[in-house]
Amino acid sequence: MKTLSLITLLALSSWITPMAWCAAQPGKVYRIGYLALAPIAETPSPQRAAFLRAMGKLGYVQGKNLVIEYRSAESNVELLPEAAADLVDQKPALIFAAGAPAALAAKEATRTIPIVMFAADPVANGLVASLAKPGGNVTGLSFVQIRLSPKRLELVKEAFPKASRVAVLWTRTHPAHAEELKAVGARAKELSLNLQPFDVTRVADLEQAFARMNASRPDAILVLFDYRTLIYRELIADFAARNRLPTMFGSPESVETGGLMSYGPGLAELFARAATFVDRILNGADPATLPVEQPTRFELVVNRRTAQSLGFSIPEPLLLRADVFIE
Repeated sequence: MKTLSLITLLALSSWITPMAWCAAQPGKVYRIGYLALAPIAETPSPQRAAFLRAMGKLGYVQGKNLVIEYRSAESNVELLPEAAADLVDQKPALIFAAGAPAALAAKEATRTIPIVMFAADPVANGLVASLAKPGGNVTGLSFVQIRLSPKRLELVKEAFPKASRVAVLWTRTHPAHAEELKAVGARAKELSLNLQPFDVTRVADLEQAFARMNASRPDAILVLFDYRTLIYRELIADFAARNRLPTMFGSPESVETGGLMSYGPGLAELFARAATFVDRILNGADPATLPVEQPTRFELVVNRRTAQSLGFSIPEPLLLRADVFIE
């Protein structure tokens, strides 16, 4: 499954014409910041590795002409403002913010240092004024979840045609989740599905949702993407495994930790694309005038190990359209 339908694809896509070639200037050393909510391991994640490879192709090599100051909140969102402020104190030429929470913290910490983000729903989050004209010190790459979650629900129905009731995990503090839930609800009616929405903003909310699902069992679980639901991914996958429930997530990390399926943009590809924004800004481009880009390709990821252990039989036509398998 490489793309959405043509109409949806055109709505989602804002890839601009290829950026002019800039690349690192000989003899110059560049200093940038890298801010993330998740821990930054010594061995780069596939996404960070893709970013570093892309930077290398543009002539920026760590240990030679590139210095990267890393800061992480170690999965504790309350620590992001401190991490962002510390990064700003290092006076980098720009900050790459991996995720909406990191981008929001970086923007709060500085309105002058350019920020290249990878974040969902940046207009709803207040990160940019618009995708075409960001208008501030933030630009980069994004995707609009409100158009992806209904597609995820379609895939659940396709994988499990007999499903009639789907639990939806969302968070009330996410700026776009209320509208996203409405979009999912409209698609559910078209698919003759009943939704059970559960606000899981806090861990206590998640535990209550599990208790209610035990009392009124759904046929599947759809998880709306948010940093909280990403942090909860193992808890959700474990609950689903104990109760033999198929799950659909918005991130491949959730499938790697035991979820059944995910559908969304290829993150490694987007992180690599972020390097072009870094390059342009390091060579003088104004982030206020660089349109935010959105992906045109999306990946269906399936965990075959989870499917086999729970006895799920996913239709062959859907398996043939999968892009990535976790064995």
